[in-house]
Amino acid sequence: MRGLILAVQFLTRLPTPQLKDFKPEWLTDSARWFPAVGVIVGALLLASLSVGARIDPWLAALLALVCWVAVTGGLHLDGLADLADALGASHRSRERFFEVLKDPHLGSFGVLSLLLAVIAKLVLLMLLAKSGQPAWGLLLIPAWARAFAVAWSASLPAIAPGSGERFAWRRDWAGMGLNLAALLALSAWLAPALLLAPLAGLSWRAFLKRRLGGMTGDCLGAGVELCEIALLAALFILPALYPALR
Repeated sequence: MRGLILAVQFLTRLPTPQLKDFKPEWLTDSARWFPAVGVIVGALLLASLSVGARIDPWLAALLALVCWVAVTGGLHLDGLADLADALGASHRSRERFFEVLKDPHLGSFGVLSLLLAVIAKLVLLMLLAKSGQPAWGLLLIPAWARAFAVAWSASLPAIAPGSGERFAWRRDWAGMGLNLAALLALSAWLAPALLLAPLAGLSWRAFLKRRLGGMTGDCLGAGVELCEIALLAALFILPALYPALR
């Protein structure tokens, strides 16, 4: 259970048993548990949405969003803001990109990206609650996004030191394959619309490869946020267009 405990500690603010010892390679090994931690986050989101939906869809969305931010500690939102600032202010200059990425101050592009991400999640969560359909896909959306982060770090070179670099050298293809198979099976059972989830992960990987030539920890965090938003939209829109995907 050591890997799961470290994964929970790295990705969330949830209380866990404390380990007496720690080795850096243990954190790398914990990456195989990232999708499982996503399921834990998803279960808390689903519970929050279900409780709030008994009163009002907007309250349900607000409770779920607050839970989402509180449980993750805004870890990936921070990456989204940093990357937005760097991309917006670099004007395609690679040196300027890394200079802005390292700056701890938040710029206008970062503020806008945070606002848009939070509003998008709030509205999409409200629409899910308002639809009256079981939102079982919420269990899997955080899991898919965290599985993508592991795949991006394994398949793209690290272009800057940081949290992304910790996982870049370790490529557990067997573990990633098992996680993918499990997520596809669960999606087919609980939320068929999420069978298209890999397209979101591949799209962000293609963007990073083309625009930056690799990844950083902020790139991974930004990708998690953007993919979660895309999958929330798919979870609501696709079943509305194609009832067979409910």
